[in-house]
Amino acid sequence: MRISNSALLLLVAILFFSCDKKRVFDEYKSVGNTWHKDSIVSFNLPELDSTKRYNLFVTLRDNNDYPFNNLFLIVSIERPNGFTKVDTLEYQMANPDGSLMGDGFSDIKESKLFYKEKVRFRGKYKVHIKQAVRENGKVPGVTALEGITDVGFRIEKID
Repeated sequence: MRISNSALLLLVAILFFSCDKKRVFDEYKSVGNTWHKDSIVSFNLPELDSTKRYNLFVTLRDNNDYPFNNLFLIVSIERPNGFTKVDTLEYQMANPDGSLMGDGFSDIKESKLFYKEKVRFRGKYKVHIKQAVRENGKVPGVTALEGITDVGFRIEKID
């Protein structure tokens, strides 16, 4: 009996995702080959159990075209009542030798960047993420950030 490549790929995907028991929400959005400084990546979060707490992560896929050691992000969480909490975050993206951090076997790496812990949700929230990278000594931000291909947001339940 011969299994087709697509059936094998589906089986591997099912096994991979079924082992991810902490995941409550995990979604990526493509930003193309460059992430423009005015491009905001938004996520509509599902309504979650208000009696539980969750850990939040920004997830990224990047490649060897990413030219910096660090990444600066502006992340905002919009509550159901319209109140918005804004955070400016910095993450290390490269090792001292210049190689990208993150998981992956090819030049594409996946990074799971810690954002907040033990968060309780009451209603439907929205998350907005934009890049705020600047070159050393320059005031204007990088207009077209190369090397970031996908931006995501992940919520994990706490056991």
